[in-house]
Amino acid sequence: VSLAAVNKAVVSTQSTGEFKFFLCALRQYFEYWVAFGRIDSDDDRRISLEEFTAAKETMEKWVGEIGDLEGEFAQIDLNEGGLVLFDEFCKWAITKALDLDTDDDKTPGGDDTMGKLEALQ
Repeated sequence: VSLAAVNKAVVSTQSTGEFKFFLCALRQYFEYWVAFGRIDSDDDRRISLEEFTAAKETMEKWVGEIGDLEGEFAQIDLNEGGLVLFDEFCKWAITKALDLDTDDDKTPGGDDTMGKLEALQ
């Protein structure tokens, strides 16, 4: 993200509430990127069925039980290319309310900003 893009986002927001929402959404997508990277063991920015299967235990910490791994993988692979791309992963992560076990979703003041963001989706 370039400084110019961030500046444009700041200038174009109508209220601090909109900018706060933007920052929360940006943080959420960063969390998805971190999760995606943990599954993508060969760092090719795609998740294969083998990588997905190997990460089952880790993913279940984030989204709960995943029964049929091949079926779940096929459901995520929207373009049926045999690999899960980041945008496909994000759509799945949103529907599963993916939450990394190593992050802190609460703001320092105790405000559950991420919970509010998820409620808006």
